[in-house]
Amino acid sequence: MSSAFVREREGGEAFEDLPDRPLSPHHLVTPSGLSRMDDEIEVLKLRLAEAQAADDKAEVARASRDLRYLTQRRMTAELVPPPSDRSHVRFGSSVTFARDDGRTQTYRIVGEDEADPAKGSLSYVSPLAQALMGKAVGDVIAIPQGEAEIVEIR
Repeated sequence: MSSAFVREREGGEAFEDLPDRPLSPHHLVTPSGLSRMDDEIEVLKLRLAEAQAADDKAEVARASRDLRYLTQRRMTAELVPPPSDRSHVRFGSSVTFARDDGRTQTYRIVGEDEADPAKGSLSYVSPLAQALMGKAVGDVIAIPQGEAEIVEIR
C-alpha cells in the first residue's frame, strides 16, 4: 500500500524534524548587532523553556532550531568596530546618496543578520552595499534605476 494512504502515528507531525536554517559564510557584525544577537538568544531560551513546560512540540521544534542557528552565528561572529575613517564607505558606515530621480536615501552597512532595508540597514554582501563599499563623497554608483551620487558618509 502506498505510504500516502497510511495514517501518521499520533504526534508524528512534520515539525518534529525541522531542518536547520542554512548558515552563511559571511558573518561580520557591528557592536550593536552582536548585542542584539545576545538579546535574541536569551529570548529564544525563554521561548524554548516555555514551550517545553507547555509541551508545545511545534514551538519546541521552532525555538530549538532558531536557537541552534543563532548560537552558531554568535560563535562565528566577527566583530568589526565602528569605522573611524569617514573618507570612504566601509562596513558600519552610514552613507547618504542622491538618486537621479531626486530622492535621497541613507543606509547603514551592517552584517547579514542585522540587515533590514526598510529600517535603513543593508547587508554588506548585498549588491547595493557592494557598489557603495570603498567609495567617497562625490562618487557616482550605478543602481538598477540609474545612478546615485554619494553625498555623505557618517
